[in-house]
Amino acid sequence: MIEGDLSDLFSLTRLAGRPEALAAGLDWLLRQGAETAAVLDADGTVLCLPASGAGAGPGSGVGPGSGPGSGVGTATGPGPTAGAALRAACDAVPELDRRGVAASVLPGDRLSPLVHLVSLGTGGHSGKGAKVGAPYLAVTGCAGRVSGGSLTDVARFLGLLWRLEKAERDCRRRESADAHSREAVLHLLMIGDVPPAQRIAAALQPPLPASVHVLIVECPVGRRDGIAEHITRLTGGKTWIVPCPVRPRHLIALPPGASCRASAGASGGDPVDWFRELTPLQQDPCPVGVSEEVPLRDVSVGYEQAFHALAVARDLPEGCSRFGRPVGITPLLSADSRAWARTVLEPCLTYVPRRRAAPGAAELLGTLSSWLSFGSAAHLHLKVHRNTLAARLRLIASLLAPDLGSTAGQAAVWLALRVHTAAAVSAAGTPGSAHGVRTLADVLATPPAKAWAHRQLAELERPDLPVAFASVRAWLQADTRLPATAAALGVSPAAARKRLVRAERALGRSLLQAPSAKYELWLALTALNRW
Repeated sequence: MIEGDLSDLFSLTRLAGRPEALAAGLDWLLRQGAETAAVLDADGTVLCLPASGAGAGPGSGVGPGSGPGSGVGTATGPGPTAGAALRAACDAVPELDRRGVAASVLPGDRLSPLVHLVSLGTGGHSGKGAKVGAPYLAVTGCAGRVSGGSLTDVARFLGLLWRLEKAERDCRRRESADAHSREAVLHLLMIGDVPPAQRIAAALQPPLPASVHVLIVECPVGRRDGIAEHITRLTGGKTWIVPCPVRPRHLIALPPGASCRASAGASGGDPVDWFRELTPLQQDPCPVGVSEEVPLRDVSVGYEQAFHALAVARDLPEGCSRFGRPVGITPLLSADSRAWARTVLEPCLTYVPRRRAAPGAAELLGTLSSWLSFGSAAHLHLKVHRNTLAARLRLIASLLAPDLGSTAGQAAVWLALRVHTAAAVSAAGTPGSAHGVRTLADVLATPPAKAWAHRQLAELERPDLPVAFASVRAWLQADTRLPATAAALGVSPAAARKRLVRAERALGRSLLQAPSAKYELWLALTALNRW
């Protein structure tokens, strides 16, 4: 190889384990006496320069992504002559690749030194031509120190580094595509669009069962991938697992429901039981919230149940809790409430954007639903920019009558969305004409609605929690702002937060983190006129 002993070979070999090994290999060439070195793509663009930044002269027009007509690079180096040589190499490489030439030497002159070009896809000394599409190594300033044969040996090794880096990039790209596809399946399920979710899941595996439990695992920092692998092994690969797109420590798992578990092959008879077997959960605080069994169209409901159960699980010794509180709005469903919901949402339902690329009615309702569930983090769930989310919310606020800046307005729109998207109208409720309901008060005035409200507030009025009801009511009256809540209660913000945390434990529901039970509680207080 280049002048030196076997230690040079060992030094070059050790580069394979370093980050940016190909650039480090070009740096090694410079240390051995080469004036410049670069790896050029088959179309003549620069793929890689030495890690030190040397290898192209100032203003040479050679830099990452450069090539014929590509502009001026930013790397610094020995001078303009080397840059001129590499520009000539960029011009020559496409023709060499077209002809399958494995190696070539570009003659130099007063302004451009001699350039060695060797394909990184060459067959070496076997006489085979270059692999079409493979990059080329370009080296200048090595006259008298590098022969054609030894440079071929170096190129062979750099070709291995190039293929290794390319394989790693391809692997990361595939992993990213798989993760985004799985996240898309979760998003489709959350908005109730089941058929496309099932088609995508069937291609990615495992297929989605007819009914699932939703589990949310709160993982220690840096442990989410490891816990996901552990869950996959424990359940025989039959559980759909998606890292939460909103909260970086949450892992969402969809194991088959009881009716599907036997055929799905999940171990254990109950999700709570087999989740306790997870070794990582026993080693670190890692609470798990488990929903009731829900059909695929109700995964969004199951997610909220699991989130509420997670709030309870954090305080349990076993760290695992199943949701068991009333949360559904079935008692509020009726023909009258459906008509009221349609009236509230009508401006969004009938909205026609001025531009084809602007969000339509479906996107506006999806944005509204996500924002009501996740607040300012909705842009992560929707995969849009914060400014895009803010612009959509301004448009929605201009269309709807309820004030989205208040808890009262948010609760009304939340209920309207839930009623409007319900799969079927419940038989419960007071019969009446769809034209007779004009306000939210009418929807909440029915006997089933009042019974539902009593169940929502029952746990806050236990004798052992004397301040829970007053604290939650003050919090809702203050539009869920802690400083204003503390002032109304005459306590510090920290004390107000502690009171709300105790109320969370009593309710078995999340209050301070979204999704929150604040909308149901506001509706319950309004239905019973407990303000």
